[in-house]
Order: sequence, then structure tokens, then C-alpha cells
Amino acid sequence: MTIEEGKAAPQFTLKDSEGKKVALKDFRGKNVIIYFYPRDDTPGCTKEACAFRDLSTDIEATNTIVFGISPDESSSHLKFQQKYQLPFTLLSDPNKKVMEKYGAFGEKMMYGKKTVGVIRSTVWIGPTGQVIKHWGRVQKAGDHPLKVLEALKTVQTK
Repeated sequence: MTIEEGKAAPQFTLKDSEGKKVALKDFRGKNVIIYFYPRDDTPGCTKEACAFRDLSTDIEATNTIVFGISPDESSSHLKFQQKYQLPFTLLSDPNKKVMEKYGAFGEKMMYGKKTVGVIRSTVWIGPTGQVIKHWGRVQKAGDHPLKVLEALKTVQTK
């Protein structure tokens, strides 16, 4: 499935690092950034999470909530959040159903070989529940959160 800018974002409910259910519909009226990543505490995923952490105050100032989604279990998310003091919610998608809906799981190139797995990507959902921007294949995980913040700021200043 592909995500289309201007269309309604697929709804979901997933568990957070404490096992509590989090539903996308509960965040209407806010901007929501969902970033999909392969695995907790791996080099690229850690760089991306820490970059979102370091920009969290600026991101929150744009009426935006950040969620990270990976196939990891809640217990792994909790350790990852605590280790790096991540101020945002990590959600577990062990069956990869939400990732599939968002085009964040499928065929990709890894070290020059075709493989199937989590596609590092980000979706910006606006206050009305529509997809505003989709970054389909994030290349530089550590630099990407700044691009997200810059995009959020351009809309805020209009």
C-alpha cells in the first residue's frame, strides 16, 4: 500500500512501551509525525531517535506529537527510551500490519541486495487526519529529523 499526500491517514491502535493502547484518532487537532524504523538500539535507529529527541522542544512548539514505530516489543522500546531519554512515544507493530498500511514494510535494498524488511520512512499527518507529507525512503537517519522540523516550520509560518 502507498501513502498519498492529501488523503486520510490509515487509522491504527498499537501498544506503547508500557503496554498501553495508543490510537491515532485520539490525536486529531494536532500534527502527528510517525517515523518508522527497523530496530531499537541499532546505529541508524539510535541516531534518528536521538535527533528527534534533541529537536523535541522545537517540534512540540509546532503543535506536533512524535511517534516512533518498529516491530520491537514494548519491553525493548522501554529500555531504548530509558537508555537515550527519549521524550516521545514508541509503538510496537510486531505483525507489521500498520507498517504495511503505511508503505513502511516491503522490498528494499540493503548492502546491495534485495531484501524484505522495514523501510525507514516518515509520515506527517495534519490536524484533520490527512497526510501532509510522506518521506518514503529516508537515507540519512541522523539528519532526517531536522528536515521534518524545517517542513513543520514552513507550514507554521504561512
